[in-house]
Amino acid sequence: MSAFVVTGTDTGIGKTVFSAALTGALGAHYWKPVQSGLEDGADKDSVAMLAGLPAEKILPEAYRLNEPLSPHRAAELDGVAIDPDWLMLPEARPLVVEGAGGALVPLTREVTYADVFARWGLLTIIVARTSLGTINHSLLTIEALRARRVPIHGVAFVGEANEDNEATICEMGQVRRLGRLPLLPALAPETLAEAFAQAFLIDDFT
Repeated sequence: MSAFVVTGTDTGIGKTVFSAALTGALGAHYWKPVQSGLEDGADKDSVAMLAGLPAEKILPEAYRLNEPLSPHRAAELDGVAIDPDWLMLPEARPLVVEGAGGALVPLTREVTYADVFARWGLLTIIVARTSLGTINHSLLTIEALRARRVPIHGVAFVGEANEDNEATICEMGQVRRLGRLPLLPALAPETLAEAFAQAFLIDDFT
């Protein structure tokens, strides 16, 4: 049964929306290991709504932190010590695991998400925007993951079509282009599911 990690090239690029679409398409369980910024709402609540998932498929976070900051700093402000060894993969399958921000976001002052991804060994999907700056951010993300021997499943783009940017990233990075999720004027389970089905091949994730 399939299990994927979803990471990003940056924060605020549509990673949670893509995670919701993928989770819904697979009928998967969803897990966000560390949630920071609780005042803005938890990503698992957005995913549950957008994917139309029953409560039992939304797995509890290992850490819930208040400030909308990198996990290492949010944990410090909350007086919490994140133990990366405690981030044990759930056994539930299929499974979509969402990181926070980019691949090199620190969980502690010594350990990044990419370090934990390497330990898990799951196929990792990079979510990238299509606009200016994405080539640099995407290729750096690919290099950072490969340096840690994280298996990269491919790149999922979010945004308006930009054929040259998308092709350049995948050609130079030697990664698969999975598809592109367009920006939707209204986010709802039905519109997201339809957009995902039109933009991606479900066989690429099974």
